Amino acid sequence: MSFLPGAIMPTPNPTPSVLRDYLLTLLCQLAYQEGDFTLSSGQKSTYYINCKPVTLHPFGALATGRLLLPLLSVGTQGVAGLTLGADPIVSSVSVVSALDERPVFALIIRKEAKGHGTQAYIEGPVIAGSKVAVLEDVVTTGQSALTAVQRLKDAGYQVDQVISLVDRQQGGAELYAQAGLDFISLFNIADLQAKYKSIAAV
Repeated sequence: MSFLPGAIMPTPNPTPSVLRDYLLTLLCQLAYQEGDFTLSSGQKSTYYINCKPVTLHPFGALATGRLLLPLLSVGTQGVAGLTLGADPIVSSVSVVSALDERPVFALIIRKEAKGHGTQAYIEGPVIAGSKVAVLEDVVTTGQSALTAVQRLKDAGYQVDQVISLVDRQQGGAELYAQAGLDFISLFNIADLQAKYKSIAAV
């Protein structure tokens, strides 16, 4: 595994600050790119963030789960997100929660209803009326997570929180505030770009 950046945790039991720096470094190494890009929102951008190489990395997933789990509001029973970007995130948080003996279940929300069987939008344990937090990898306009929130509410879940790994700071936070949702982002774009430059300068 030596070919993978960040293949080894900095210490066996890193503190939250060390873990946070480790995950930020991994995001800069594997997720952040500069160039000319068109985002899923249709916006043009001089940079692109694809978190999947990090959230699917064994230690990236572990760091993600450990850092996001403490951010869940009191009484949260589940975590959910819109496929595909949120799939590894909700899974890592759920697994870490079991190891920490405060289990939360994971839900994956389809972009289109299943074309057979139950024709459901949501996959995972069904606990009617339970409190669920929506997780995202990258927030830009905020529409993806808002779609997830609405699907969950339509299915009878309670949702009042959105948590993301990275906030591009392009309107998502304001959209969530208007919808009455608490929003927390582990990092913002300034954090990534500052770390990226510091790594490049070495």
